Amino acid sequence: MKNTALNNIHIELGAKMVPFAGYNMPVQYEGIKIEHQTVRDAVGVFDVSHMGEFLISGEGALELIQYISSNDASTLTIGRAQYSCMPNGKGGIVDDLIIYKIKDTEYLLVVNASNIDKDWNWISSHNTFGATMKNLSEKYSLLAIQGPKAVEAMQSLTSIDLSDIKYYHFEVADFAGIGHVIISATGYTGSGGFEIYCKNGEAEQVWQKVFEAGAEFGIKPIGLAARDTLRLEMGFCLYGNDISDTTSPLEAGLGWITKLKKEPDFIDKDFLTKQKEAGVTRKLVAFEMIDRGIPRHDYQINDANGNNIGIVTSGTMGPSVNKSIGLGYVSIEFIKPDTEIYIEVRNKGVKAKVVKLPFFQK
Repeated sequence: MKNTALNNIHIELGAKMVPFAGYNMPVQYEGIKIEHQTVRDAVGVFDVSHMGEFLISGEGALELIQYISSNDASTLTIGRAQYSCMPNGKGGIVDDLIIYKIKDTEYLLVVNASNIDKDWNWISSHNTFGATMKNLSEKYSLLAIQGPKAVEAMQSLTSIDLSDIKYYHFEVADFAGIGHVIISATGYTGSGGFEIYCKNGEAEQVWQKVFEAGAEFGIKPIGLAARDTLRLEMGFCLYGNDISDTTSPLEAGLGWITKLKKEPDFIDKDFLTKQKEAGVTRKLVAFEMIDRGIPRHDYQINDANGNNIGIVTSGTMGPSVNKSIGLGYVSIEFIKPDTEIYIEVRNKGVKAKVVKLPFFQK
């Protein structure tokens, strides 16, 4: 098991540590509900340093990124970020990722922790464009400072105006006494805030100063369990659950990041174009439970007659919405909002209904 640069701090804070994607990670500190609501109401800090970072640079950098990703990275300007995914050549998804344009020929790709090696090998295998690739994953730390008070709480730590950074934009600037860090207005919670990229040797200083600055705003450390409930209330996909090597971006509702008209071709462009023309046979939907029961990953979804129509990919009790909620793939005839479906919980069909996302409305 690897440790993040902040491992000792988490242990000192009494975090419950669990193995995740090859790292010892804090799953919770005080409890999921408290941590979840801290992010919704105030500001909380996640150590997500297990995420992967690849620097792609050189004259062929954009060509490589355009070929391996579904979104159109040519629209990026310096200081902007973009959500995308990497089709796998078989109609599925290698991973979802965020692409940052750092300089004219320099991009940072941030990938999921569990897929670092797979993603690196996949991108490398398609690098016929002469791009320079550097895997920075074990050299950099990532703190997600999330919540409606994040801007106010962190403003004293930097000379730039944090309120000027728009969603999915970023600045390379001073922060917490460090000269050059990436301050990105991104996150996985739906409650606003920033993600801070710094070198491992700078992480403890950044963490301490963040908590000093945020003390009067009720800042707390937040574990991965609350990160999952927060993202699910927003309907954000989790790789390995809601998207995978066997789900297409069109089935997953990610048509908005699948730019079929971009030139030149990208991996699976022909397949996805044909799939769009023919129509998908199943789709990822959001649902909430009508009867008592909590949906879990891999529970069957049935129709009123008990026929299997799909499978749950994510499910939980949503602390902010106070409802049992979930995501799952269902046959296309069951995707309309208010359609009744049944989640098989302990061999019993428990009534639910399809709803629109997000579950949590600000």
